[in-house]
Amino acid sequence: MLLHLGQTPTLVVSSPDIAREIVKSHDVVFSNRPQTTPAKILLYGCKDVGFAPYGEEWRQKRKICVFELLSLKRVQCFQFIRKEEVEEMVNNIRGACESVINLSQMLITTSNNVMSRCVLGHKYEAPHGSSSFGDVARKAMTQIVASGVGDFFPSLGWIDYVTGLIPKLKATSAELDAFFENVIQQHKMMMKNNYEGEPCDYDRKDLVDILLQLRQDGMLDFELTNDDLKAILMDMFVGGSDTSSTTLEWAMAELLRNPTTMKKAQEEVRRVVDKKSKVEEKDVGEMKYLECVVKETLRLHPPVPLLLPRKTSSGVKLRGYNIPPKTNVYINAWAIQRDPEIWERPQEFVPERFENNEVDFKGQYFELIPFGIGRRGCPGISFGIAVVELVLANLLYWFDWKLPGVNTTSAQDIDMTETYGVTVTKKLPLHAQPTMPHS
Repeated sequence: MLLHLGQTPTLVVSSPDIAREIVKSHDVVFSNRPQTTPAKILLYGCKDVGFAPYGEEWRQKRKICVFELLSLKRVQCFQFIRKEEVEEMVNNIRGACESVINLSQMLITTSNNVMSRCVLGHKYEAPHGSSSFGDVARKAMTQIVASGVGDFFPSLGWIDYVTGLIPKLKATSAELDAFFENVIQQHKMMMKNNYEGEPCDYDRKDLVDILLQLRQDGMLDFELTNDDLKAILMDMFVGGSDTSSTTLEWAMAELLRNPTTMKKAQEEVRRVVDKKSKVEEKDVGEMKYLECVVKETLRLHPPVPLLLPRKTSSGVKLRGYNIPPKTNVYINAWAIQRDPEIWERPQEFVPERFENNEVDFKGQYFELIPFGIGRRGCPGISFGIAVVELVLANLLYWFDWKLPGVNTTSAQDIDMTETYGVTVTKKLPLHAQPTMPHS
């Protein structure tokens, strides 16, 4: 479907076959990103990885993030952080057993804490009465998809000042910038203090440490300014925390709506863990039905339903149609993953569809693309899934769950309304009542 949004030609792709052809035959042409007003303001002129223009500098930045934060080896190094944060979450829920808890907020806090420690080195608590960094970051992710008049009619960009869009974006950007500046200065001070001491354990270094060290040692092929550094940290923190907490929120909402599925997943988790005192990550690898639950959640509720927009760098012919250069391209993962011609009962939550089914979400099967496709696909699959599966396994192992004041026959009535940002979250937070299972 070709739309003309103002002066911008916009292509919407809702077919796995076309998505496959884009990646297999024209991936480089479709690998650029539109530089929108919100992205330019919130991401330091798009100096990050997600929205940066396609080219050598983007390749270098992506390579560093993959190698130093998102590779399988680094995901395993950060296992101790996931373990500690999940244990803290379990203890907090245990302390509130039999009461109704805001499960959405608890999942956001846990995801934020994991990413904050891996990327920034510490958990950052908000001073009393002020917004937490996680709250500001989530606000930024809602604002980044705002539509500026100037993005559709360049000569009318002044209207975005009048409507208040640009002042709002600049206020959020200033909050984020102050936070990141503080983080970088703290790390520089620690590096200076450690310079003549013992070398820091690489496995416990966070991304800020590593990027500052690479810059100091002159190991990069491009100049890594403080703005580059902040934009990358914004990407990694928000990209990791918001998508993980959103996926967990939808998974628990669907399991609460489908008690039989919840029971089946719990039985598997409890059988695998047995009577051990904790859920180990190696146990999670044996939970095949849990894996199906995560896949089905990502199918029905892709965290970024339209993926991040692309922009053609030149004209290209696709299935006989001429796509002009500088066309914005949206790949509608939500529509593809609910297409009745591909999926049986596409609107229903049926994890069993993935049993004895080789389809996965790593970008090779174009009917399931929650992490995107091709060169601009999300490199954080291993990182994100490790967090989601471990948290979910612990929630199912330690607690039985029910909706407050709702019997199982009306559990389907849970409000599943969405709210839109880069990630699509539940509009109303998920409240649930945990109880300890009888031993």
